[in-house]
Amino acid sequence: MVVIQSYFVAVLLCVITMFCWGSWANTQKLVSKKWAFQLFYWDYSLGVLILSLILAFTMGSAGEEGRSFLSDLAQADGKALGSAFLGGVVFNLANILIVVAINIAGMAVAFPIGIGLALVIGVILNYVATPIGHPVFLFAGVILVALAIILDAVAYRKSSAGKISTTTKGIIISILGGILMGFFYRFVAASMATDFVDPQPGKLTPYTASVVFAVGLLLSNFVWNTFFMYRPISGERATYSDYFKKGNVRLHMIGIFGGIIWSLGMTFNIIASGQAGFAISYGLGQGATLIAALWGVFIWKEFGKAEGLKGILTTMFLFYLAGLSMIILSRLI
Repeated sequence: MVVIQSYFVAVLLCVITMFCWGSWANTQKLVSKKWAFQLFYWDYSLGVLILSLILAFTMGSAGEEGRSFLSDLAQADGKALGSAFLGGVVFNLANILIVVAINIAGMAVAFPIGIGLALVIGVILNYVATPIGHPVFLFAGVILVALAIILDAVAYRKSSAGKISTTTKGIIISILGGILMGFFYRFVAASMATDFVDPQPGKLTPYTASVVFAVGLLLSNFVWNTFFMYRPISGERATYSDYFKKGNVRLHMIGIFGGIIWSLGMTFNIIASGQAGFAISYGLGQGATLIAALWGVFIWKEFGKAEGLKGILTTMFLFYLAGLSMIILSRLI
């Protein structure tokens, strides 16, 4: 399989993850007026699995290092498979909640609060499990990102006069999703070998972990997504018949493409963890909050023009950039 040997390349993969995780929700925004998010989410889940399988049979089966995908899957023990699968189940519920929050409060709020909270929890959990990187620089970076999240919430509140109840509901759902999302990566990381070149018996390589994770995501959809289809927190009730009656090729392809974008980021991120460590790799990937905020501000125009808003947003972006820089440096100090 393809194994990364350079920290620089690992950081580059994490930057790609950042853009993927911060951009996939644009596909949901594109179809939100014609297609319930629950129906979109079935296609998204398929896209995640499709891309993970493509990478597993290509990058995950090429070269002489590590184990090929099918060989790795055959030797995996139940504990490793269960951990990666559980990661998909937990992520799925967390992600659905954040998608609901996007519908209610917009990308510029749901992503920074939900994913930002996941960043803080995820970095702490993964650093405690595998302490790679200078803790002062790593956690200073996390604190700066957390401050940026607070500024984002302040900015949106200033620009959403008359929508306070809706915004509050979106923030609460974002927080719940963020807490859950802070845990999913640890389950995936626990399933993987620490040495990708010569992986331990029973453990998974990143490509296999990505596929098992995607299977957990898709299968848990029959529980989580079915519940939100028939008992929606936001929007109208959706049914399975709606998926076939109201859908068309364009709507389905947009959803699948959204899943492909996210899945590319996920696989690249756990590949990068071999050099960067799980805490740094996850932390950099969750810089997606910055990318999502940029989309929300400049493309979807989710912020108004309240007085002082420009200064708050500028400070928020600077804090994000400084925080991500500190996280990168933590591996070099």
